[in-house]
Amino acid sequence: QVQLVESGGGLVQAGGSLRLSCAASGSNFRINTMSWYRQAPGTQRDLVATISSDGSTNYVDSVKGRFTISRDNAKKTVYLQMNSLTPEDAAVYYCNADVTTFFLGQFGSDNYWGQGTQVTVSS
Repeated sequence: QVQLVESGGGLVQAGGSLRLSCAASGSNFRINTMSWYRQAPGTQRDLVATISSDGSTNYVDSVKGRFTISRDNAKKTVYLQMNSLTPEDAAVYYCNADVTTFFLGQFGSDNYWGQGTQVTVSS
Protein backbone atom coordinates (compact mmCIF):
# COMPACT_ATOMS: atom_id res chain seq x y z
CA GLN A 1 0.00 0.00 0.00
CA VAL A 2 1.21 3.47 -0.91
CA GLN A 3 0.16 6.67 0.79
CA LEU A 4 0.39 10.11 -0.80
CA VAL A 5 0.29 13.14 1.47
CA GLU A 6 0.00 16.62 -0.01
CA SER A 7 0.91 19.87 1.66
CA GLY A 8 1.50 23.51 0.79
CA GLY A 9 -1.96 24.69 -0.13
CA GLY A 10 -3.43 27.86 1.28
CA LEU A 11 -4.72 31.33 0.57
CA VAL A 12 -2.74 33.63 -1.69
CA GLN A 13 -3.43 36.90 -3.48
CA ALA A 14 -3.64 36.99 -7.24
CA GLY A 15 -0.16 37.19 -8.67
CA GLY A 16 1.31 35.31 -5.76
CA SER A 17 3.00 31.93 -5.53
CA LEU A 18 2.56 28.64 -3.73
CA ARG A 19 4.57 25.44 -3.70
CA LEU A 20 2.73 22.17 -3.28
CA SER A 21 4.43 19.00 -2.13
CA CYS A 22 3.33 15.39 -2.29
CA ALA A 23 5.27 12.75 -0.40
CA ALA A 24 4.82 9.05 -1.05
CA SER A 25 5.32 6.44 1.62
CA GLY A 26 4.93 2.72 1.89
CA SER A 27 7.02 -0.29 1.06
CA ASN A 28 8.06 -2.35 -1.93
CA PHE A 29 7.19 0.08 -4.66
CA ARG A 30 8.74 2.25 -7.33
CA ILE A 31 7.12 5.45 -8.48
CA ASN A 32 6.73 5.94 -12.21
CA THR A 33 4.73 8.92 -13.44
CA MET A 34 3.55 11.47 -10.91
CA SER A 35 0.92 14.05 -11.67
CA TRP A 36 -1.00 16.95 -10.24
CA TYR A 37 -4.70 17.35 -10.89
CA ARG A 38 -7.11 20.02 -9.72
CA GLN A 39 -10.82 20.21 -9.17
CA ALA A 40 -12.84 23.37 -8.68
CA PRO A 41 -16.35 23.20 -7.20
CA GLY A 42 -18.88 21.82 -9.66
CA THR A 43 -16.24 20.77 -12.18
CA GLN A 44 -14.44 17.59 -13.09
CA ARG A 45 -10.94 16.78 -11.90
CA ASP A 46 -8.50 17.97 -14.55
CA LEU A 47 -4.88 17.15 -15.20
CA VAL A 48 -2.49 20.04 -14.53
CA ALA A 49 1.00 18.59 -14.96
CA THR A 50 2.87 15.31 -15.14
CA ILE A 51 6.46 14.23 -14.63
CA SER A 52 7.75 10.86 -15.69
CA SER A 53 10.42 8.79 -14.01
CA ASP A 54 13.05 10.21 -16.40
CA GLY A 55 12.05 13.77 -15.54
CA SER A 56 10.17 14.66 -18.69
CA THR A 57 7.26 16.98 -18.02
CA ASN A 58 3.95 17.98 -19.56
CA TYR A 59 1.59 20.80 -18.68
CA VAL A 60 -1.93 21.84 -19.52
CA ASP A 61 -1.81 24.95 -21.69
CA SER A 62 -3.37 27.20 -19.05
CA VAL A 63 -0.44 26.78 -16.65
CA LYS A 64 2.49 26.65 -19.06
CA GLY A 65 5.10 29.22 -18.12
CA ARG A 66 3.61 29.69 -14.65
CA PHE A 67 3.73 26.26 -13.01
CA THR A 68 6.70 23.93 -12.68
CA ILE A 69 6.48 20.28 -11.69
CA SER A 70 9.55 18.58 -10.28
CA ARG A 71 10.41 15.50 -8.27
CA ASP A 72 12.97 14.26 -5.78
CA ASN A 73 13.22 10.53 -6.30
CA ALA A 74 15.28 9.98 -3.16
CA LYS A 75 12.55 11.61 -1.08
CA LYS A 76 9.74 10.09 -3.18
CA THR A 77 8.26 13.54 -3.41
CA VAL A 78 6.76 15.57 -6.23
CA TYR A 79 6.42 19.34 -6.17
CA LEU A 80 4.32 21.89 -7.99
CA GLN A 81 5.66 25.42 -7.98
CA MET A 82 2.81 27.75 -8.89
CA ASN A 83 3.58 31.34 -9.82
CA SER A 84 1.44 34.23 -11.07
CA LEU A 85 -1.65 32.64 -9.60
CA THR A 86 -5.07 33.81 -10.72
CA PRO A 87 -8.52 33.18 -9.23
CA GLU A 88 -9.03 30.65 -12.03
CA ASP A 89 -6.31 28.50 -10.45
CA ALA A 90 -8.30 28.12 -7.22
CA ALA A 91 -9.19 24.48 -6.65
CA VAL A 92 -8.42 21.42 -4.62
CA TYR A 93 -5.14 20.06 -5.95
CA TYR A 94 -4.59 16.32 -5.95
CA CYS A 95 -1.41 14.33 -6.32
CA ASN A 96 -1.50 11.12 -8.34
CA ALA A 97 1.11 8.41 -8.73
CA ASP A 98 1.50 5.42 -11.00
CA VAL A 99 3.60 2.84 -9.18
CA THR A 100 5.18 -0.51 -9.76
CA THR A 101 4.78 -2.78 -6.78
CA PHE A 102 6.79 -5.80 -5.68
CA PHE A 103 5.18 -8.44 -3.52
CA LEU A 104 6.05 -12.08 -3.02
CA GLY A 105 8.26 -12.03 -6.08
CA GLN A 106 5.56 -10.58 -8.30
CA PHE A 107 5.53 -7.22 -10.03
CA GLY A 108 2.32 -5.29 -10.29
CA SER A 109 1.06 -1.82 -11.09
CA ASP A 110 -1.29 0.45 -9.25
CA ASN A 111 -2.46 4.04 -9.09
CA TYR A 112 -2.87 6.18 -6.00
CA TRP A 113 -4.38 9.55 -5.10
CA GLY A 114 -3.61 11.93 -2.31
CA GLN A 115 -6.28 13.51 -0.15
CA GLY A 116 -6.06 16.90 -1.82
CA THR A 117 -4.93 20.32 -0.70
CA GLN A 118 -6.98 23.49 -1.10
CA VAL A 119 -5.61 26.42 -3.07
CA THR A 120 -7.54 29.67 -2.75
CA VAL A 121 -6.62 32.76 -4.78
CA SER A 122 -8.09 36.11 -3.83
CA SER A 123 -8.52 38.81 -6.46
